[in-house]
Amino acid sequence: MILVAGPYRSGTGDDSHKLEENVRAMNLSALHLFRAGHLPVTGEALALPLLDAAGSARPGDALFDEIFHPVAEQLLARCDAVLRIGGPSQGADRMAARARAEGRAVYTDLADVPAAR
Repeated sequence: MILVAGPYRSGTGDDSHKLEENVRAMNLSALHLFRAGHLPVTGEALALPLLDAAGSARPGDALFDEIFHPVAEQLLARCDAVLRIGGPSQGADRMAARARAEGRAVYTDLADVPAAR
């Protein structure tokens, strides 16, 4: 299981179209990993529906802070590796650093991810 970590809010000004573009980039990387035999996951795939159900009004509100990064952190604990994609992102960098500190592989290019066993 590989966590795809990339920018969500960084550089978007919380513009909904830019946020969607960032999610799409992560999903496209996840699709590539899936087709290579891996089980890819994104924190966004789990956190965004929870935020909707909780009634979050916008990125960065109290509900967002309660749910968004904690979901990714719990998910990371169950992953074998991280694929860090995209540009600057404190959250994605934090996930990659934590994975490294815990001895998990961190890839920065899809071409570097080994074939699934």
